[in-house]
Amino acid sequence: MELAIGQADLAGDRGEVPVGAIIVDTVSGEVLASASNRVEADSDPTGHAEILVLRAAAEAMESPRLPNCDLYVTLEPCAMCAQAISFARIRRVYFGAYDPKGGGVEHGARIFNQPTCHHAPEVVGGLEEGRCGALLKEFFAARR
Repeated sequence: MELAIGQADLAGDRGEVPVGAIIVDTVSGEVLASASNRVEADSDPTGHAEILVLRAAAEAMESPRLPNCDLYVTLEPCAMCAQAISFARIRRVYFGAYDPKGGGVEHGARIFNQPTCHHAPEVVGGLEEGRCGALLKEFFAARR
């Protein structure tokens, strides 16, 4: 999670919502990819850290499915990211701060609980929740 928090810091420094993510190959223990939000920088509404890290890990593994991989992300994934995580067949998702407004895992659409969800990863929420939440609160407080 420390690496994901570092990515979130980088995003915040660039003026992006400070969300960072990494994907770890659970077989080798290797970090396959890391990313942070690039919505503003790329003028891309899908430029969420989770989407970017999934793309990079899939390229590194030369496969669209990542069943032996775990995702660490600083914020509860939104519904779009949760669906992409499901499609990628990620083994386990660890996230930091809960997102009651925009989350799609423990809140909102609860993608992994839907009968139409083809793959539901194991989910562990609240990892470094205080630190991850503080990054977001500080970022938005500075913009108000």
